Amino acid sequence: MRFVPLIPSSSAATSWAAFKDVELKWDGGLHMGWEGLARSGLAVHALHLPPAKWGNALVEMALDALCPRLGADFLVLQADVPIGRLLTSTFLQTLEALLEHTSGRGVKLALRPAKGALRGLLTLLKEARGEAVGFCWDSAIGTDLELISDRLYTAVGGADDDYSELQRTGYRWNLALEGRPTELSSIIRTLEKKYPPVFFPADMPATAMGRPIVPDESVIFGAHWNARPDRSGE
Repeated sequence: MRFVPLIPSSSAATSWAAFKDVELKWDGGLHMGWEGLARSGLAVHALHLPPAKWGNALVEMALDALCPRLGADFLVLQADVPIGRLLTSTFLQTLEALLEHTSGRGVKLALRPAKGALRGLLTLLKEARGEAVGFCWDSAIGTDLELISDRLYTAVGGADDDYSELQRTGYRWNLALEGRPTELSSIIRTLEKKYPPVFFPADMPATAMGRPIVPDESVIFGAHWNARPDRSGE
């Protein structure tokens, strides 16, 4: 997995210019420097919305966050299981509206379940045929991780969390961490050593390529791979 900073969206972008991959925590505003960094090559992989009541206000907040041209891949929404017919209807209508507004933008929705809410949300999405909606992992998910291993779009954690189970599933995308720029550089290096990249679930048999893939230093590509076609005779 790749460890990246999770940064308040209004924070000064220049403080994070040394990082090439980040995720933003929407706090109602965007520092003017983020769009410039995105244009120069910094990748904003996800936008995380704060806890909010599901309804039109949440849709408007999401559109405000997505309005800047950051090219985010995922929009992360914190969610609990709605109780009662009215709240369930509001939840599903809001989710449908968000799916419609993000269609064509290249943005996928990821729910970050409240503690104990994952199974209920999975049931609700199955009934509503919400297969397009994925999930954001955090330590509260616990042993239910296997239920969403094929729909796990993002992850959030802390420096002291245990990511062994997450790594065992073969999860290889981003894990976002909050902190200051100076301290996160060291934390990320430590976590990268402790949890090296895994390209397949660790519990797969070796015959099914279940071992982590390590680059083979003995393999050297020929020069023709980088050579441009000779068009001098055209």
